[in-house]
Amino acid sequence: MSDFDTMIERYLAVWNETDPAARQAAIAELFAEEVRYVDPIAAVRGRDQLSGLIGAVHQQFPGLVFSPGGPVDAHHDQARFTWHLGRPGEEPLVIGFDVAERDGAGRIHQVLGFIDKAPAAS
Repeated sequence: MSDFDTMIERYLAVWNETDPAARQAAIAELFAEEVRYVDPIAAVRGRDQLSGLIGAVHQQFPGLVFSPGGPVDAHHDQARFTWHLGRPGEEPLVIGFDVAERDGAGRIHQVLGFIDKAPAAS
């Protein structure tokens, strides 16, 4: 397992953390202080805003879990990977694709997210 595989495992674990204090501690270890996260629905900067965004996702999709959607592809200081959001063992409700870039200290400082599959708005 490469260090990028481990980084993305930890990244998905952060997105699965429902306890705000534990999530904030994990974010502090993995992400740069001024992390930038952008996807089609949200754009946030900083660890606190990222934690708030993840908390909002848990409110929108209670009980669902993020899991890897395939292998991590990485070079230099960036990694791209597909993720799934759904109930374990079931078809994912949401499928996305992220590109994470780490800084010189090895922390994630930017994530660019894309949504490939999402439920239709009601």
